[in-house]
Amino acid sequence: MNRTIKSAAAIFAVAAMSISMAACGSDTNSNAEGGDNGKVYYLNFKPEAADQWKDLAQAYTDETGVEVTVETAASNTYEQQLKSEMAKSNAPTLFQVNGPVGYANWKDYTADMSDTEVYKQLQNPDVALKDGDKVVGVPYVMETYGLIYNKDILNKYFGLSGAKAKSIDDIDSFKTLKAVADDMQARKDELGIKGAFTSAGFDSSSDWRFKTHLANLPLYYEFKEDNVTEQPATIKGTYLENYKNIFDLYITDSTTEPSQLSSKTGDDANSEFALGEAAFYQNGTWAWTDLQNAGMTAEQVGMMPIYIGGPDEQDEGLATGSENYWCINSKASEADQKATAEFLKWVITSDTGKEALSTEMGFTTPFKTFDDVKTDNPLVAAAVADQKSDKTQVSWNFTMMPSEQWKNDLGNALLEYAQGTQSWDAVKTAFVDGWAKEYSAAHAS
Repeated sequence: MNRTIKSAAAIFAVAAMSISMAACGSDTNSNAEGGDNGKVYYLNFKPEAADQWKDLAQAYTDETGVEVTVETAASNTYEQQLKSEMAKSNAPTLFQVNGPVGYANWKDYTADMSDTEVYKQLQNPDVALKDGDKVVGVPYVMETYGLIYNKDILNKYFGLSGAKAKSIDDIDSFKTLKAVADDMQARKDELGIKGAFTSAGFDSSSDWRFKTHLANLPLYYEFKEDNVTEQPATIKGTYLENYKNIFDLYITDSTTEPSQLSSKTGDDANSEFALGEAAFYQNGTWAWTDLQNAGMTAEQVGMMPIYIGGPDEQDEGLATGSENYWCINSKASEADQKATAEFLKWVITSDTGKEALSTEMGFTTPFKTFDDVKTDNPLVAAAVADQKSDKTQVSWNFTMMPSEQWKNDLGNALLEYAQGTQSWDAVKTAFVDGWAKEYSAAHAS
């Protein structure tokens, strides 16, 4: 998930965490051409992996004789093309939604995947997209974000007299994180850094980190407390004060004055961290390529949860989720649905499929069949370790955010607050009132 993908507006590419998918051709009305074996038509979401999916489809056809066709939507046109393709007699048998909001548009086209091998092979069945007892989508790639930290800088700090923590394990709450960051900021010359945190830039290559990923934390705690599992029409903003506290920490104990944040980019934050100018950098597993290209080694970095002072936060882990769910078209013929499920099984169990997903496409997959796949990405390694720990991973609730406009309005309010031109009340208004407004607009009859 790169910065460009994260800033894209379409289909929650905000994140973005948005990933490619493969497609194959199928007749939704009959098996006449495909025979009893059925056919597969996979509409691919992201162009970057189009060639790899076509190669994978051809390998499966060569091995099994089952016809598999891949079509790829142009960037930012997936929803539009999916609507067009679904209206045809040869509609996709396999398609993608980004989560609960995307599912709402396609709920009449999603088959129950409870008996599929891809669902049974999930490390954690809870990550599947469900509608009651029905499994309507299975994530094929998982991504994780948190606070990436520079081990060299932190170890130097831990060795200082009067340090507020002696190891990374001591930092398991917002209270301790703030104490450490404040102390590091006060002793930045002694540590040879410019700030505890990298710049919280608010251009489009960086602002998604705060208006989407950081905003996920107060939503996570509110939704968990209120047992919210579907996109709500309104929210309360129960943990907005916690959101304020962590954001204040980011912009106070920083390499950059708040007045300069509007011009700071994702590249700036990446560079500051890679050059050892800051100890903490909010980002995710996808950031490793850029950090590595900037000269960092795997031994230098780790990733810890983002602490905001939520209840029982010492038990909370990294934020892990997906915006990429496989769905099987329930309106396809029974033979084509079965063929599609068998293709997906082969993708996640065969050496050819596993190599394509993990190495060629670079995905971090949620399936047990990938346990033997090694990674040289230290942030992925940290995510895997977190998922195997006794901590509860923070779920991705930003997939329920009502619109891109909601995120943009929140981002503008955050920037104005940081620059001192608006109070925090403007952030509250954008967060709570803006949610109700955008939800209402999206659901207007």
